Amino acid sequence: VQLQASGGGLVQAGGSLRLPCAASGLTFSTYHMGWFRQAPGKEREFVAAIRSGGSRYYADSVKGRFTVSRDNAKNTVYLQMSSLKPEDTTVYYCAAGRGGSSWYPQSNKLYHYWGQGTLVTVSS
Repeated sequence: VQLQASGGGLVQAGGSLRLPCAASGLTFSTYHMGWFRQAPGKEREFVAAIRSGGSRYYADSVKGRFTVSRDNAKNTVYLQMSSLKPEDTTVYYCAAGRGGSSWYPQSNKLYHYWGQGTLVTVSS
């Protein structure tokens, strides 16, 4: 299984970026997909998730600014980030997990596969 996140880069505060994460080696449509971020010396932080059925979840810090979506035909999950802030600067990771109705998307322990991360830098 491979998850390949991309799309990171340098953007000014208030700008936008879209991060795609392409998955291979798994039945993508049956997996819940999540985005996390991790700054140096800090714990991995939940950002957003989308269930296999399409339900979406967001951290309070990004609600209204970020949108998670998926294209099952392309085996790709996206994180559209708008109104970016300097505090959004860090490495972003995509992840895939499976579970039933009790599956908790905010827990990084419930994801089976992780991508390598892509760096987002927001300048003030």
